[in-house]
Amino acid sequence: MTSVFDRLSDLLRQSNADFNVTRHEPVFTSEEAARVRGTTLASGAKALICKVDDSFVMFVLPADRKLGSKAARKQLKARSMRFASGDEVLDMTGLKPGSIPPIGSLFGLKTYCDERLRDEAVINFNAGNHAISISMAYAEYERVERPEIGIFAA
Repeated sequence: MTSVFDRLSDLLRQSNADFNVTRHEPVFTSEEAARVRGTTLASGAKALICKVDDSFVMFVLPADRKLGSKAARKQLKARSMRFASGDEVLDMTGLKPGSIPPIGSLFGLKTYCDERLRDEAVINFNAGNHAISISMAYAEYERVERPEIGIFAA
């Protein structure tokens, strides 16, 4: 079985994306990740999986922000929204929360990205493993993933 990191790396290479891989001590919070990467918290691309009405989707936010549920529901014209459970995340991605890369297409999920992540020239994210990070230009991320952009973070 191919790892998420291998699938992600293959996707980025096939898309001719310029990216860097860093291996580091395992991290479990956005704050720990920023510290070991030597980057700002805002440059972290945090991936959250939620159930919006009847479908699971991925929200990608700057790591220094939280999901604005009310704003997201309004923008998506959703009746209901909730975070996916740990078991649901594991079933969909094969990963535990905190190691999910912000590429919903890897998992068949529509991706919604908060527009404030565009303020970061370079973004950083876990790459399917708590001890592996990828950094890449935000513009490259948007070109490869093609997320729907909006205001989803509080």
